[in-house]
Amino acid sequence: MRFAHLLTAATVTAFFSLSACQRNVAVTTPTDAPQNGLAGSASTPTPTSANTVEPTPRPDAQFDNKKRPAWLEERITKHSNDKKANPPIHIYSYQYNGATVYLESAPCCDQFSNLYAADGKLLCHPEGGLTGRGDGQCADFAKTRTEERLVWQDPR
Repeated sequence: MRFAHLLTAATVTAFFSLSACQRNVAVTTPTDAPQNGLAGSASTPTPTSANTVEPTPRPDAQFDNKKRPAWLEERITKHSNDKKANPPIHIYSYQYNGATVYLESAPCCDQFSNLYAADGKLLCHPEGGLTGRGDGQCADFAKTRTEERLVWQDPR
């Protein structure tokens, strides 16, 4: 009985190892930079030791400074005094359902972005959360918004 069990296990092992070899399956993890400066193909960037995770704000960003409501200036001042967020906070203005609205990005992962009316009232959370789709209260925002303008982004 034991011999039959061992024979079956040996047959299964041989089958899997044989099928893996037939498909040329090889798993390797490169640890050194390639000799020619290319990593695999022309579309793959060369490995770098520089930090490429943290986004850098655009130094040439043109902010829409006109007609900023007082409540929005207070939010910008608050963000400027808080610890730097990663990714940096940015605020855009849009036209949505015939009115001016302001979208404030989330400070980090899985957090809701905020959509404010021109008077500062929180309308909804169009992005973020566990699904990335916000709270569902303004699901059409991404499709129907127009006239995007960068109002502010954290310059740090």
